Amino acid sequence: MKIQLSEHFTYRKLLRFVFPSIIMMIFTSIYGVVDGLFVSNYVGKTAFAAINLIMPFIMGLSAVGFMIGTGGSAIVSKTLGEGKKEKANEYFSMLVYATAIGGLIFAGIGLLLIRPASIALGASGELIDNCVLYGRITFLSLMPFMLQNVFQSFFVTAEKPKLGLYVAICAGITNMVLDFLFIAVFQWGLAGAAIATSLSECVGGLFPVVYFSRKNTSLLRLVKARLDKRILLKTCTNGSSELMTNLSMSIVNALYNLQLLKFAGENGVAAYGTIMYVNFIFASIFFGYSIGSAPIIGYHYGAGNHSELKNLFRMSLTLIGIWGISLLLIAETAAPSLASIFVGYDALLFSITRRALRLYALTFLVNGFNIFGSSFFTALSNGAVSAAISFLRTLVFQASVILILPIFLGIDGIWLAAATADALTLIVTITFFVKNRTRYHYA
Repeated sequence: MKIQLSEHFTYRKLLRFVFPSIIMMIFTSIYGVVDGLFVSNYVGKTAFAAINLIMPFIMGLSAVGFMIGTGGSAIVSKTLGEGKKEKANEYFSMLVYATAIGGLIFAGIGLLLIRPASIALGASGELIDNCVLYGRITFLSLMPFMLQNVFQSFFVTAEKPKLGLYVAICAGITNMVLDFLFIAVFQWGLAGAAIATSLSECVGGLFPVVYFSRKNTSLLRLVKARLDKRILLKTCTNGSSELMTNLSMSIVNALYNLQLLKFAGENGVAAYGTIMYVNFIFASIFFGYSIGSAPIIGYHYGAGNHSELKNLFRMSLTLIGIWGISLLLIAETAAPSLASIFVGYDALLFSITRRALRLYALTFLVNGFNIFGSSFFTALSNGAVSAAISFLRTLVFQASVILILPIFLGIDGIWLAAATADALTLIVTITFFVKNRTRYHYA
């Protein structure tokens, strides 16, 4: 049975509605991880380290897609809640077209700057060539990748979360199969991984364009739309937290790599790559829940349904707390197995990675509340608070502790940096929850 944004949500109904978004994010993370898995085991740790060195630059340029998707879906869902369906379609269409144009522009910038960016991120010798090779190929599909990030949010707003899941699965299977063929069978090495990623991003980003361009059964459809600077600016402002999150993560990841090159060399960067892949999968549960629940929150906020906002807020905090404890226990228990999958071929690297995973895993206990908190205020069209949470969590606190903790704890300080930053951010998030509870009537 189809669940509508306007309904009253129980735990069961809420989980049914957000489940496709969670699986979609997990699957998207997994097929990104497959690149690293194949490259590490079939091409070697130097190529594996190269992907992790250049990834912050790639993700930094693609961050606009996340911004428009989250910021725009909040505006569109609020407009739907106000009963203005035609206007919602115009906003949706304009934002998709803006993303496509922006994707082409940023792809060109990426192709021009890939070599100096690689050097600035700490690459040298063979690492530079590998970074440039991987980056140039993946930038060819930057526009579809940005569209894919936008549609992840809009599929939920259109009340088609399952279709969004199916698209993500198709893109993921495409990447996995092509990774196997291009790397393991054809032995194209790092180039094969990049080509597989690019083709899978085309599947994930271009199919939704075809779907929404035609008559469909969802709430949204691509129509003729003029540039609305006010809505575009509001979208960017409202989604600035997601932009800040991705840009900050890119900067912070670069800092991690620079510190790790200093303390542990190439092994440290490779170990961090494994941690990031595990983190992508685990944190995708929180990101998926946030994407899936944001349109519901935005709709009921637009409709002035305060009782349902209270209900959603309470259930969300409960679920995130349960998942946080569970993920911590899983990560601590599975650390040896996870390390072995990626770097089991190197005893020293395995030992470093296993310890790193167990220390880093402490962040899963608290980061879900911060991720949801930022998304929650985005859904309420309060981009300033949302951006503040993201900015402090992903840049200010993390950058500070990455530089300070290693002075006292050595390399362990690097692995504990994320958990420390999230703990500090949680204090801020709780403060914002308490301060704004009467303004939005969610508690």
